[in-house]
Amino acid sequence: MQQTAGQYDAVIKACRDLYQKKMLDYGCAWRILRLPSLTDQIFIKAQRIRGLQENAVRKIDEDAKSEFIGIINYSVMALIQLELGVVDQPDLSPEEAIALYDKHIEITKKLMLDKNHDYGEAWRDMRVSSLTDLILQKLLRVKAIENNKGKTLVSEGIDANYQDMINYAVFALIHLELGTKSE
Repeated sequence: MQQTAGQYDAVIKACRDLYQKKMLDYGCAWRILRLPSLTDQIFIKAQRIRGLQENAVRKIDEDAKSEFIGIINYSVMALIQLELGVVDQPDLSPEEAIALYDKHIEITKKLMLDKNHDYGEAWRDMRVSSLTDLILQKLLRVKAIENNKGKTLVSEGIDANYQDMINYAVFALIHLELGTKSE
C-alpha cells in the first residue's frame, strides 16, 4: 500500500500543478459554475475517454491521460463548490484555491487508503476501461441525485461520488503511466 500512496501522490502532483497554472491563467472563474455544470464537464471528459478506448481512429491528437487529469481537477472543483457554494463572481485567490484543493485531496486520499485496505488493492487487477465505466456510472448517479435536488434515501451523497471518481481516475493514470493495463 505504501507503493500506492507514492504513486497516488505523483499523479496528484501533476494534476495539482496543472490546476495551479490554470488558476494563474484564468483565476477561479469556475467558482460561478453550478454543480450540474461541473458534473457535465466531467461527463464530457469521461465520454471522450470511452470514445478513445472504443474508436480506432482519432481526429484530435490527445490521449486519455489529459482527460483523466481533467476529471480529477473538475471533481475537486465540485467538492469545493459543495463546501463553499456557488458565487456570482470569482472570489478565491490562487493560494486559497490551492489550499482548498489540498484539503479535499487529503480527505479523498484517506478514503482511498481506507477502501484500498479493505478491498486489497483490487483496482490493480482492473482494466482502465472498467475504471472509465465506473466513473461514468458514478456520474449517472450524481446526475440522478442532482435531479432529485440532492436528496437520497439510502445512498451515499454527491461528495462521496466525486471522491470515488477522483480515486478511479488516479488508478487509471497509475495504470497508464506504468503501462500495466491497456486503455
